[in-house]
Amino acid sequence: MIGQIELIRPAELNDLEPIMKVIRSVCQEMQREGNNQWDENYPQAADFIKDIGQKELYVSQINGLVSGFICINDYEPEEYARIHWSCNQKLMVLHRMAVAPDFRNQGIGAMLLRFAEQLAQKSGVHYLRTDTNSLNVKMNGLFRKLGFTFVGQMEAFGKEVPFNFYDKVLASSSANKSEL
Repeated sequence: MIGQIELIRPAELNDLEPIMKVIRSVCQEMQREGNNQWDENYPQAADFIKDIGQKELYVSQINGLVSGFICINDYEPEEYARIHWSCNQKLMVLHRMAVAPDFRNQGIGAMLLRFAEQLAQKSGVHYLRTDTNSLNVKMNGLFRKLGFTFVGQMEAFGKEVPFNFYDKVLASSSANKSEL
């Protein structure tokens, strides 16, 4: 029986081990697919410890297990300055998102992105930016499916394969805001 997402909540330090387990399995999967976006050098436990400390990392749970995660903040990597974005307003950026392979095809990725949208809107932010490796078929497809706009492609983050950059302008109507 497929589980149901119990909640999406701020990550805690005791989530680090299951998060790193997801990272290891996702990195192996990426390598099999020829995608070098994540590897043994990135992301590291220190990245997630920092995200947790700054209250920017959120996990989804199914049956008490970490099924996915996403980092949401306003940090823009320096590479973002070279992209022609759709607009220039207060924003949030989506980083380090993954769904555990055992929990795929249950809509968790879409739920995490919708959660990010709701969190942004609750914070008075109506604009999101993000990126992914051009070979990351799953993330590229998910961003497009959920209405993110492809705004450019370039080599970035020290990788040889180009990255795709996306943004999304969110509705600012209070009628579209959901409680978190």
